[in-house]
Amino acid sequence: MLRTIIAGLKARTARLVLSSVAIALGVAFVTGTLVLGDAMNASLRDEFAKDARNVDVSVTVDGGSSSGESTDIPGITPETLAKIRQAPGVAGADPRDFQQVPVVAANGKAKPAWAVPLASNEKLREFDLVEGRYPTEDDEIAVDKRTASTAKLTIGQPVVLLGKEESRHTYTLVGTYQQGTNQLSLAGYDHVGLTPEGFQALEPERPPYQVVATAAAGFTQQQVVDNVRQAIGDRGFKIQSGAELTEETLQRVESQAGEFTSLLLAFAIIALIVAAMVIYNTFTILVAQRTRELALMRCVGASRGQVFRGVLAEALVMGLTASVIGLLGGIGVSALLQRVMFSFNGGEGAVLLPVTGTTVAAAFAVGTLVTVLAAVLPARKATRVAPVAALRSQPDSGEEVSRTGVVRVLTAGLFLVVGVGAVVFGMGMDDEEAAMITSGAGTMALLAAVLVLGPLLVGPVNRVLGALPRAVLGVPAKLASANAGRNPKRTAATTAALMIGVTIVSLVTVVANSAKETANAEIDQRMPADYTVTSAVYDRPLPRELADQLAAVPEVAQVAPTTVVYGEREYFTGITRDALGSLFRPTVTSGSLDDLRDGTVAVNADYAKRRNVSIGSVVSFKPGRGEAQDLEVVAVVEGQRLSDGIMTMETSLRFEQAAEGYDSILVKLKDGAVNGRAAVEKVTDPSPLAMLDSAAETKEQLNQQLNQVLGFIWALIGLAVVIALFGIANTLTLSVLERTRESALLRALGLTRGQLRLMLVVESVLMALMGAAIGLLLGIGFGWVITEALSTDTLAVDLVVPFGQIGVMLAGAVVAAIVAAALPARRAARTSVVAGMAEA
Repeated sequence: MLRTIIAGLKARTARLVLSSVAIALGVAFVTGTLVLGDAMNASLRDEFAKDARNVDVSVTVDGGSSSGESTDIPGITPETLAKIRQAPGVAGADPRDFQQVPVVAANGKAKPAWAVPLASNEKLREFDLVEGRYPTEDDEIAVDKRTASTAKLTIGQPVVLLGKEESRHTYTLVGTYQQGTNQLSLAGYDHVGLTPEGFQALEPERPPYQVVATAAAGFTQQQVVDNVRQAIGDRGFKIQSGAELTEETLQRVESQAGEFTSLLLAFAIIALIVAAMVIYNTFTILVAQRTRELALMRCVGASRGQVFRGVLAEALVMGLTASVIGLLGGIGVSALLQRVMFSFNGGEGAVLLPVTGTTVAAAFAVGTLVTVLAAVLPARKATRVAPVAALRSQPDSGEEVSRTGVVRVLTAGLFLVVGVGAVVFGMGMDDEEAAMITSGAGTMALLAAVLVLGPLLVGPVNRVLGALPRAVLGVPAKLASANAGRNPKRTAATTAALMIGVTIVSLVTVVANSAKETANAEIDQRMPADYTVTSAVYDRPLPRELADQLAAVPEVAQVAPTTVVYGEREYFTGITRDALGSLFRPTVTSGSLDDLRDGTVAVNADYAKRRNVSIGSVVSFKPGRGEAQDLEVVAVVEGQRLSDGIMTMETSLRFEQAAEGYDSILVKLKDGAVNGRAAVEKVTDPSPLAMLDSAAETKEQLNQQLNQVLGFIWALIGLAVVIALFGIANTLTLSVLERTRESALLRALGLTRGQLRLMLVVESVLMALMGAAIGLLLGIGFGWVITEALSTDTLAVDLVVPFGQIGVMLAGAVVAAIVAAALPARRAARTSVVAGMAEA
């Protein structure tokens, strides 16, 4: 039997190549994702380990935060730091902290940045020097390499940091360092380093969030930990050894890297599912084509079990081969993904390709198991071939009796009922996240129903899509349409893979475009102002006098400053009364904005529902700083998501946060104003904090972000679509081999080589259009479900169908189908009539 299997593999090598490619692509995606995850882990572990290198003892405020905000615990005072330094076995100790201190860039505008104290003990510095030296004087500064590049800073030039109330602190740049990977760099922040004394001068009363210490010779980490605990006590402090700090840090790293890896693996699983469909279809066709061969094997003594194991053995060999190719390809995929990631971060970074035993095992397990499992049903079908089938002169592998299976209909009906029920229930849920999950599960059930009903849909869809080609292209198109509908199960299995890929792509495209257009409409509705002035640094308000200066500009018709007051559970926007209805236009659902006065608030509809408040209710608002105050609800509004509600400027100024300055300033130009922007910029340019944006610029930035996300998802799901197209090419290739005698007969009856090629191309296009058309309809429908689930009382997400992008998808499917049919059509046309008729 082994010789028979080997001989069969040699005879069918060409037929199995495309299927192997499909599995190899899926394995490459999985392998590439795992290698990328391991590379990210290795990189993050190495970089995060710098935070703990040479650290023998770490002291933090137990229950405190890294922001340094005080709690009921005094924190790490200068006295505490002195006690740590004096503890037996401590060779050196330095505070660690960070605070936002904007850097004034070369264009005079502030850039958000974080300042850190560079340890006086060189062993405790967590950064690597790149150029120059570290600061030794309080008026010297070092910056990380990326900050130097983005802010256009060079060693020796002055660097200005923006303090409170726009006070300026000037330093001399003496060095650059590699920030590496830590909490700040992962968030994309710029970074500057000062001496501990220089850092403390920025905010003298600010306590550090951590003190790290290194042990003297002859002392173990645990001994120093015990000595420090004895010196400062352990109430209110978390005292760790360096080993414990390292372990805690690495656990956090693995969690962060794991989230991204899981996202990529989700798309890899989709690609594998599509590849499994291709394998299933391939072996189904091969078993059908080998009916006579299998029957002869049964005649000469092969048992059903031997036939079953023989088919699975072929699948095993294919899976192992594809796994090897996929493993090597996955390493290349990982390198490519890392290069893409580096391009978003300045183009720097070393490509790491750690191939672990787990990755190798996963590649072979996935590739082999998926292939073998996909071949189980065809192998089982092979055992049902009766020995008498060997007596047929031309076994008909292509035709199938078209019948509707009761099990198929019942299964599809079950999925349909569950899917519709989940969608309806999810769309009625108040919780947005729960609604998304429930509705999403419902759409997956509906997709399963369509997959099960696939063979029943082939006939009607084929008749509709084939009408135009039949009318225009004549006999070749009629034959192609007949071939596409000849075997509904095979056609459904072939197009199902493409349908899944197109469904997901179109779903994401519809949702992204709907979100984009809704957001743009929201910006137009809530920002009728020509320009909005905001702060370049989120926690630094705009100076109050800036609004007066803008109001004095001749080209400006109206100015409306806004404030934001943050509470423990909500935050409110403060606005001047004259701006309501002109520069600030929420939709009132109950109550009246005319009643908005000092001590009252207009709340968003979702906030009103969440807190169960209505007109006349009193809300106790507790700000982040200061005492709680009662506010009466006088209106419920929707159509603005700036905050949980609106209050008058007078009310907001009761709170310390709002009194510090403005969150934004809305600017409306006079009708017919010429060079209005230039006039406004004359006022905003001198302020390093003031950033001028128009509604158009805001929308453009938002659209760019959404397009990047959409492009990323398109790229990830694109592999599944490519695999599906390989499936179409594979099916067509096998069909050409299967119909060699039939094609020769058509040639003998007068069909030309060109018409034969055209017939196969049209057949390929029809199969691609079936999958793409059904996928697009499902994607648009599922997109509507998701947009409805995303809609809230304050913001309705309108369905937007991007017909241009859908047209591109359909055109792409047609072109890809033509390419997929090229080689099979060429082979069919080159086969002579005599040789084809002689095919047994």
